[in-house]
Amino acid sequence: MKHKNNHTDALILLDGKGRVYNCGTMTAIFKADENETNEKYSISEWWLKPNSDGPGEHQHEDNDEVFYVLEGTISIMVGDKWIDAEKGTFLRIPPKTMHGFKNQTDQKTGVLNFFIPGGFERNMPAIVKWFDENK
Repeated sequence: MKHKNNHTDALILLDGKGRVYNCGTMTAIFKADENETNEKYSISEWWLKPNSDGPGEHQHEDNDEVFYVLEGTISIMVGDKWIDAEKGTFLRIPPKTMHGFKNQTDQKTGVLNFFIPGGFERNMPAIVKWFDENK
């Protein structure tokens, strides 16, 4: 899918559509990024296969992250605590907060992610490469 640079156009994507990045047992589907949102936010789905690790523990210096559980139950670390977040759970993670997520269940799980401000998608080629090299 080609990036549009006109953030004033409506954007309509059907289920499963967007820019897909395969990261081992995790798949990211970017629905909108800085090109479509005038750099204000990025929105992506993150799907994890059963019993799989996510991106590992990390933090972002200047970005809020919002997670909303779309399907299943995902384990999410916020600060120094892990919680099991079921479908419908909403979380906001402020800048400089350690966090991570993984799927510890026998079912596929997915979260919708808002990254504010946008730009996270710039990291995706390097992330995909890392997962390819470290399978």
